[in-house]
Amino acid sequence: MLIDSHCHLNYPGLVEDEGGVLGRARSRGVGGFLNISTRQSEWKDVVAATERHSDVWASIGVHPHEADNHPDLGTAALVEAAAHPKVVAIGECGLDYFYGKSDRDSQKARFRAQIAAARETGLPLIIHTRDAEEDTAEILSEEVAKGGVRGVLHCFTGTQWLADKGLEIGFFISLSGIVTFKNAKDLQEVAKSIPEDRLLVETDSPFLAPVPNRGKTCEPAFVADTASFVAGLRGETPDALADTTTANFFRLFDKAAART
Repeated sequence: MLIDSHCHLNYPGLVEDEGGVLGRARSRGVGGFLNISTRQSEWKDVVAATERHSDVWASIGVHPHEADNHPDLGTAALVEAAAHPKVVAIGECGLDYFYGKSDRDSQKARFRAQIAAARETGLPLIIHTRDAEEDTAEILSEEVAKGGVRGVLHCFTGTQWLADKGLEIGFFISLSGIVTFKNAKDLQEVAKSIPEDRLLVETDSPFLAPVPNRGKTCEPAFVADTASFVAGLRGETPDALADTTTANFFRLFDKAAART
């Protein structure tokens, strides 16, 4: 069994055919889905999907692009929303300096609020970071040192340095379809270096469809293609990688494991 550890089932391209999307994934051996929120207005819909499907869980959070649109987001609102029995993570949250869609100080403030919510709830963080490696590593290292903070660097596209920093503080690393791209040679080397017990796979659907699905709307079913590719990179069988990443998912997102 595989788990898609990061998908956006409420986004256009997937939400119009939720049952079909999940059915196609299940037919390829995907037995669980973590449905990710990126803004507060999505929380209700993201959680509602978990109530329709026993194999779907949710996260509660605000993407760094949305930081300026959530000036009043505090820890209390996150903690309250995370009390739902199928909310198993905080995020996706973090820092993104690539597009500059939100002020950097605002991003950092919202990031800290979500880290505080993760500590208070005991839930893991789902981290988005782009062109912000040093600040991301600094904040996470500082917060992990205080205790009660764990999580995953999702859709990892960073350097070996960031991967090593993340691993050093106990975080997991999740690979998306980007690792299958022809121009992802550096990322493929990073993929080989991730310890077996810290690896996750995801689609980030409806974005970033892996080879051989380039040009299509990405679906959770395609996590099987990414997993197969990563297994080949690492000299493992697809079944072994599926078993490993599924066990890792439930070890990190232990609130999901408690309800299976």
